[in-house]
Amino acid sequence: MHLTETAYAKINLALHVRGRRVDGYHELETLFAFAADGDVLTAELHGDLTLSITGPFAEGLKADAGNLVLRAAKALQAISGTRQGASICLEKRLPIASGIGGGSADAAAALRLLSKLWDIDFPYEQLLAIAAGLGADVPACLRSETVFGRGAGEQLAPFETDGITGTPALLVNPLKPCPTGPVFKSWDGIDRGALDTQNWRDARNDLESPAIALVPEISEVLTMLKAQADATLVRMSGSGATCFGLFETEDARDAAATAIVAQQPGWWQLPTVLR
Repeated sequence: MHLTETAYAKINLALHVRGRRVDGYHELETLFAFAADGDVLTAELHGDLTLSITGPFAEGLKADAGNLVLRAAKALQAISGTRQGASICLEKRLPIASGIGGGSADAAAALRLLSKLWDIDFPYEQLLAIAAGLGADVPACLRSETVFGRGAGEQLAPFETDGITGTPALLVNPLKPCPTGPVFKSWDGIDRGALDTQNWRDARNDLESPAIALVPEISEVLTMLKAQADATLVRMSGSGATCFGLFETEDARDAAATAIVAQQPGWWQLPTVLR
């Protein structure tokens, strides 16, 4: 049996940093959304547990025990008690260290994929507990649907998706790595207030300024997206460097993609829609 699962790209429609915590994390309020596209995992039954990595962004990733996909697989093996293995292939289509959930989305997709491959009928809450042990964003990525996140991002609440699902979106990254740790470390520590979920379009991403200080090209991406016709919202996702524009129509989104690639052919783009 050969199964496939998409690791949907995570997009923070808004991200408010409320404070630093003693455990090293930050207290956040964020609105998670997910693109219809992302990395792709495939798997088939195998005597051992193996991982191979292909795709345009495979370079620099190690298929070793520290990889989140293998960590997710081993955690699921251990908790379920299964003796089955799997040959897993990760097609890495999303840039690394780019603020759109890469490793977290891959780990979550691995949990969904292997649960089906190994015929593990866990309650969703049990998979969620495994996800929480893998990283703060993994629970949201396990659901891969619009949710409101608090705490370090792992405390999730349902969110009405009217006006979100099906929205055309364009993700743009200048292909400059923007590691999460240094961005959070550069946050100025000022609590600028709560995220009003009813008016999330008027919210913000508190990590934009520290990310731009580390990767100035992010400012150029934001400026270029804001200059596009019919862009209804432009913001950076997560800790960067990926930025997104939401558009009225797919035609407007595609026209923006064409205009941006003409000016910056070396940048990465993903025309998509929100789930």
